[in-house]
Amino acid sequence: MSEPGGKKTFVPYIPASKSLPELTATSIILGIILAILFGAANAYLGLKVGLTVSASIPAAVISMGILRGIFKRDSILENNIVQTMTTAGEALGAGAVFTIPALFLMGVDIKQIMLIFIVLTGGFLGVFMMVPLRRMLIVNEHETLPYPEGTACAEVLKTGETGGSQAKLVALGFLAGGTVKVLTDGFKLFKSEISVGIYKFQNAFIGTQIYPALLGVGFIIGPRIAGQMVAGGLMASLVLVPAIAFFGGESAQVIFPATEALKSLDAAGIWDNYIRYIGAGAVAAGGLITLVKTLPAIFQTLKSTFVSMNRSKGMAVVELERTDRDIPMKWVIIGILAILLIIAFDPFTNVGIIGALAIGIFGFLFVTVASRIVGIVGSSSSPVSGMTIATLLIVAIVYKAFGYHGDQGIILTLTVAAIVCSALAVAGDISQDLKTGYLVGGTPWKQQVAMMIGVLASGLVMGYILTLLDNAYGMGSAELPAPKAMLMKILAEGILNGNLPWTLIFIGVSIAIVVEFMGMNSLVFAVGLYLPLNISATVMFGGFVRMIVNAVIKHKKEKEAASAERIERGTLFASGLIAGESLLGVVIAFLISINPAIIPTDVWIQNQWLPFLVFILVCGLLYLSTVPRKKRH
Repeated sequence: MSEPGGKKTFVPYIPASKSLPELTATSIILGIILAILFGAANAYLGLKVGLTVSASIPAAVISMGILRGIFKRDSILENNIVQTMTTAGEALGAGAVFTIPALFLMGVDIKQIMLIFIVLTGGFLGVFMMVPLRRMLIVNEHETLPYPEGTACAEVLKTGETGGSQAKLVALGFLAGGTVKVLTDGFKLFKSEISVGIYKFQNAFIGTQIYPALLGVGFIIGPRIAGQMVAGGLMASLVLVPAIAFFGGESAQVIFPATEALKSLDAAGIWDNYIRYIGAGAVAAGGLITLVKTLPAIFQTLKSTFVSMNRSKGMAVVELERTDRDIPMKWVIIGILAILLIIAFDPFTNVGIIGALAIGIFGFLFVTVASRIVGIVGSSSSPVSGMTIATLLIVAIVYKAFGYHGDQGIILTLTVAAIVCSALAVAGDISQDLKTGYLVGGTPWKQQVAMMIGVLASGLVMGYILTLLDNAYGMGSAELPAPKAMLMKILAEGILNGNLPWTLIFIGVSIAIVVEFMGMNSLVFAVGLYLPLNISATVMFGGFVRMIVNAVIKHKKEKEAASAERIERGTLFASGLIAGESLLGVVIAFLISINPAIIPTDVWIQNQWLPFLVFILVCGLLYLSTVPRKKRH
């Protein structure tokens, strides 16, 4: 089929002429439940490791397992709605934990209504601002923008008859991850980390945690990225900490920003007082470098947007097919303006007209960028951190120019950055979902409505989840380092109060630049530099399992389809590990909030052999999950 002029017309899996159950009560209820669960899981993961993962494929698999396996429903469009709503919760969780925990770190008395307001306004703006871009990015550039997660999710949906076995992999991973989490942080049966010092190497140590979620992250991102991340952790633990201890270890002088003599600080004290700022500088520089590298795509996106808008002027109004109907533009414009007006005059955040204008400008600019960038590199590689950092820096300078200082200016700056970050995360995610819908034949406006329902459901509970995690583990603690949020806090305080240890910040910036010149991903390296080594080391072990799988594929000379099946099976099991540990972590936090005494405080078994054996067992299960099923004859 072709259009006048010879251009082929794309025909989706379910053609426009055919209608199937889509935005049904069943899909909405299931989507809301999964949106809340995956939102909580991604929030925990983002606070733990500073990275989040896409939930579209596991959500599609779980949806098929429930809708097909339990309810005997076979509409691919219903499955698409469920995964769309689920990823709304996952995206909102990612956007929230990169910024909002900075307010907890400041000790601000945050009302739940304020947290709900921030995530909902950001999430809804992300959906509304993406709607006008759908036809240009998803339809007109179908051949040039692959949207990797969206395309992969469409393939999973189209091969839905295998959903039962795939869902079992997610369930088994969930069981393994949840069990380890309960035994370590619930019953305190054994330690959750393994660490040893190095003989005659002052203040140096190596170690790893045994948390399954981090193994899952490592498998999904692969050995190259995981290796670069652990390289940052090794530089901090085996280079910077020992160097600082060696050169200043005999001095009784108190060196800013520490408040006690360097010789009295152990490795953890050196990391907290010095490495934290070096890591913050490196992460900020890595985020901005990533943003700068995407400038050509940014300019192309803006140019294409304006060209597309000009072409649309004067075009005759025609009846659109089912698969090409968005939310009417009138309601989109009204929605955006209403939200910005509410932000300008709301009593919850008090960001004022300055903040509302900044959100409107940076929101639309970076939503446009995020929606296109994820089409090229995928959601996991989108420079959301860099765009949020750029927003925060400019907004902080503007607020300072208007006379805002101290905690007031910092809180306003962080609030604006949080709303923009939530919008970016949701916009990038809905772009992938709309690509999936375009391929399978979904109705765009129904997906956009489903996305808003998912945002609403997860947004109403996200504040409570963050509060639970803070009360149970403490934001900024070893259990929840909250690296991205800590960075936002450091940058905002430094600009508005002028009290940053700039030398340490610029050391981190310089490290990121050097790493970038070496051809590595400076942002990933910087995140590893900022996080404790035992976190990035665990991620590396997950990447190592993926490397073994790749070696087996190469050794056996497996065909592309067979190797893809291996990786997909491992990814589903890894997603289950992440979801199991993360959700049980939220449950444990809930139990602690009810009665702190319900969770033991002492570890029963002190030796490190048992956690080591458990760790090896989970690694083995992760590898075994990649073994293809034997075909029945």
